[in-house]
Amino acid sequence: MNRIVTLLTGVALLTAQPVFAQMGSPDAKPTPGMPGVAGPLAAKYKADADKILKAAETDEDGYAALTYLCDHVGKRLSGTPQLNTAIEWGAELMRKAGLQNVTVQPVMVPRWVRGSESGSMTTSGPGAVNRPLHMLGLGMSVATPAGGITAPVVFVPTFDALDAMSPDQVKGKIVVYNPGWHGYGVNTQYRTFGASRAAAKGAVAMLVRSATGLAMQIPHTGALRYDEKQPKIPAAAISIEDALMIERLTKEGPLTVHLQMDAHMEADVQAGNVMGEIVGSEHPEQVVSIGGHIDSWDVGQGAQDDGSGIMAAYEAVTLIHKLGLKPKRTIRLVFWVNEENGGAGGRAYRKMIGDKIGDQVAAIEMDGGAEKPLGIGYGSIGGPRRPRTPAGAAAAAAAPPAGPPDMNALPAEVKQSMAELQDIVSMLGPIGTDTVSAGGGGSDIGPIVADGVPALSPRTVEQHYFDWHHTEADTLDKVDPVEFRKNAAMLSVVAYVLADMDGRLAGRKSAATE
Repeated sequence: MNRIVTLLTGVALLTAQPVFAQMGSPDAKPTPGMPGVAGPLAAKYKADADKILKAAETDEDGYAALTYLCDHVGKRLSGTPQLNTAIEWGAELMRKAGLQNVTVQPVMVPRWVRGSESGSMTTSGPGAVNRPLHMLGLGMSVATPAGGITAPVVFVPTFDALDAMSPDQVKGKIVVYNPGWHGYGVNTQYRTFGASRAAAKGAVAMLVRSATGLAMQIPHTGALRYDEKQPKIPAAAISIEDALMIERLTKEGPLTVHLQMDAHMEADVQAGNVMGEIVGSEHPEQVVSIGGHIDSWDVGQGAQDDGSGIMAAYEAVTLIHKLGLKPKRTIRLVFWVNEENGGAGGRAYRKMIGDKIGDQVAAIEMDGGAEKPLGIGYGSIGGPRRPRTPAGAAAAAAAPPAGPPDMNALPAEVKQSMAELQDIVSMLGPIGTDTVSAGGGGSDIGPIVADGVPALSPRTVEQHYFDWHHTEADTLDKVDPVEFRKNAAMLSVVAYVLADMDGRLAGRKSAATE
């Protein structure tokens, strides 16, 4: 990574412990960011930051907890007994660690059941094809009729191609999308809205290329969102290889797919957000929230998504507690529930805060895996926000990647916050996480961030996250213990300083359309 190393950071590098100093691949690709610049906060907190970094190198509690969560609890979809087992275990974990005010906030969550599912594709004539599909039903999908659906396929590369077709070309068929791989933000638009777009043309089912760039015959699930104005049709993700083969075969002639899915909804189930605190020594009512989501999809172990997030946050907070550091404000560790297919935990958390939203000093969410960390994303800088609608989301996905923010165009309070964050992360030079970049936050903290709470989240290299995201391959072996501890160390330093420093970061309220 190309970055400016300040004198203070250079001294810290010379005194860094060997494990973190030797971490990282020389081929790792950095994300655009602003290198940390040492200032008064670094001067005040460097000794504490060094203690945290040193302790994090050898602290094994977070990874041990992640191991137990993955191997002994496993996948934990909302509404399942496994999720409530994880919630009970998480609360006890916080109590044993000595956190205060440990509680489980009751939250009603949806109960979507996958059931049995299968698919196959066939052609006729010479060289006929008859083979199974590598498929996973999309979360919240409806079932096929009893006995399944057998229908001809219409292949479309983009929404524009679908829009150009007449209803007669689509009616009674199964739409298969393969937009290629253009990044998660683009591809998820087809997973999220593709079923209803196809149903509007008369399709009876939808298949979509998995949202990944890695072709390994592994389908990736994820939630869809039905337009209530359109018929609800069954929808599933298929492997890249199958999507490409369907594309080739439809160019040769008619292709038929048989799809069978038993997916269905059951009554909502009570689960909960798990919370524990280090209570502030001077301003206990002021809170820095930090965490991730405890639920996962019903495949794999939910190791990186988001076991690594909640356990890195757990380690970050418990490191502060073990070292006897007493921040002025409260640090609240939160394992939010139902991020994957509903967002009920984030909404319940916002409702709990009520009119005390002004006491929320910052919100930090880790939900991008624990790969090699680069720095912190800050949600009050970056491009304009888009409404949470199909059109707004599609426009956001189609927008070019944002470059470094124009500092001259930022409001004065945001410039000041940027300077303070740069000051804080300058202390993280020894572990290579001394950048601040535009954009930060997450689904769970979205409801409070919309009301002006400053949002932050780790930035990592994301070299492999979408290789196994929402698949059977999201297992513990994908989480490197040293990189995991580096993420925890970064979160710990940032959370501690935000909870103790005299000033506060600037937030940004969402527009009324959001």
